[in-house]
Amino acid sequence: MKVKLTSIPEVILLYPKVHRDNRGYFFESFKSVDFKARSLPVNFVQDNQAKSPKGILRGLHYQLKYPQGKLVWVTLGKVLDVAVDIRQGSPTFGEVVSTILDDKSHARLYVPPGFAHGYYVLSDVAIFNYKCTNIYHPEDEYGINWNDPKIKISWGNSEKIVSEKDASLSNLDQIDKMHLPKYKNN
Repeated sequence: MKVKLTSIPEVILLYPKVHRDNRGYFFESFKSVDFKARSLPVNFVQDNQAKSPKGILRGLHYQLKYPQGKLVWVTLGKVLDVAVDIRQGSPTFGEVVSTILDDKSHARLYVPPGFAHGYYVLSDVAIFNYKCTNIYHPEDEYGINWNDPKIKISWGNSEKIVSEKDASLSNLDQIDKMHLPKYKNN
């Protein structure tokens, strides 16, 4: 597995070694020893999958009491995936990592706890997967406005289909500090 660091060191891109031939392809999508060797979490406790048509934008979501680290990837289609550092006191607070995830490169993005996460579907349809380090707790769900002008995420100019709940989320600077995670300097 090839690892690529992003502009925020805790957010990591992982590229599996894909074996292709006339039958198709094969790769190891997750192997705990690869993660342990890079000091990444292997304690995933929940897997999720979403299927969405082109133009769907989900996010930016996070949990506070039950923070989730997420290993995300696409098995069909293509998305723009986004992680925003929302950890109070972090040297990269408010900064964004965005990358294309698709069914060609099979790249995975590790988004650690303390980051808001979302994605935008670029292909006709996408199947999006994520492994989580904590169980989802609906009572602990928080979020940030996907179109926060201070964060300046470059989502592109195409139509965005956003849920009513996500459309009503506040900008990062309007969120009570009690509802943001704290940065833990290791």
